[in-house]
Amino acid sequence: MKWNYRNAIFPAIIAALALTAGTAAAQNRFKGAARPDSCQSASQYLAYPVPARGIPALTPAPKGYKPFHIEHYGRHGSRWLIGENQYANPVSYLEKADKYGKLTPRGKQLLAQLKKIHNDSQGRLGELTPLGHRQHRGIAARMVKNFPEIFRAGTHVDAKSTVVIRCILSMANEIVEIEKMVPGIIITMDASRTTQKILNHNSSDTVARKLAEETERKYAGEFTKSHRDRHAFLAKVFNDQKFVADSLDGPRVFSAVFDVAANMQSHDDQPYIYDLFTPEELYDEWLVNNAEWYCAAGNTSLSNGRVPFRQRVTLRNMIESADTAMVSPHISANLRFGHESILLPLSVLMELNDNGVDRTDLNNLDDHWRNYTIFPMGSNIQMIFYRPEKKAKRSVDDVLVKVLLNEEEVKLPVKPVSGPYYRWKDLRDHYAAKLDSFTTRFPE
Repeated sequence: MKWNYRNAIFPAIIAALALTAGTAAAQNRFKGAARPDSCQSASQYLAYPVPARGIPALTPAPKGYKPFHIEHYGRHGSRWLIGENQYANPVSYLEKADKYGKLTPRGKQLLAQLKKIHNDSQGRLGELTPLGHRQHRGIAARMVKNFPEIFRAGTHVDAKSTVVIRCILSMANEIVEIEKMVPGIIITMDASRTTQKILNHNSSDTVARKLAEETERKYAGEFTKSHRDRHAFLAKVFNDQKFVADSLDGPRVFSAVFDVAANMQSHDDQPYIYDLFTPEELYDEWLVNNAEWYCAAGNTSLSNGRVPFRQRVTLRNMIESADTAMVSPHISANLRFGHESILLPLSVLMELNDNGVDRTDLNNLDDHWRNYTIFPMGSNIQMIFYRPEKKAKRSVDDVLVKVLLNEEEVKLPVKPVSGPYYRWKDLRDHYAAKLDSFTTRFPE
């Protein structure tokens, strides 16, 4: 069976399975909103959700206000898995079992599917898929449609990317779409190591990186132990569970196959292998990944709230770039393209919605913090700035800002003026004070 992301067969199948196979214990454990659906259970592998779930409506600006500037950070679009071992390891695990006749008929079919996927991945590791290209063209088209006052002839768009090919191509797809839709727009692009510190500060902040790794190992590692029952999956694939216990690491095999399955939604036409997992297994795998990402990027006292500040350089750059736009007579946009490991903690540092929540009990984390709402493939943060259209003498005090996370309006950590619109001075002061306190709170 093949799965095409665009036809939405996959979510429907898993939704039906969830209704028939969900256990009372699992339902009781999920006390907050509904469970993640099958695609969302993939965490960072979730393909950009807007095309599948509809384009959210935006709240009109207060009367007399028009947008004049955008600050943006976007993750690359859907991609192939990054590491050769992510495709090779599940093949080798199943080949070992097949050598001793330990695969079920479905296990043999899975081995053939994994071999094909591995073969297709050759020369493509980490690269943007066709869906990834389309995601960014769609995002750019909607930006132009949503903010025609900004994307018009004469506007200067400055786009920068990390030096990774999938990010460069993500940037290029958006720029090509904008240029197609807006003749006469002025665009500059760059992808060099001179901007790496701004676009990918993770590698520079060794203190935060080590702290995140320690927190994840200590707390998420302990949490993982209680969410690793993979017997249903193993029974579908292997006909001898003693062999699995003695010669294979069952949870490792599960995770290896799951990563390949989860990333299939980033492709248009790849084998369907999610039938191997029960809804409970998908849910538990997401719980584990959600806890790991929270420990690695969240604002938790488990790491003294230090980790999100690894994106202080990026946020400071966005503030300074916006300040420059305030005093410029020109309409402009600054677009940045990078990775989920930046966008996720950046959204936490910016306190978008409840992403900055501080939790220490990972058993209740899923009620308060959900990674897939923040950083799917193609995820993006858009800060849209507005000013009075007809005021003779404009002031920074008059500027309003609205922030979109994945094209949806979000709450910000200051008092709103109206709906999702906030006074830029209030938000700027809040962020500036937060960043200025960093050195005092966390001496290097």
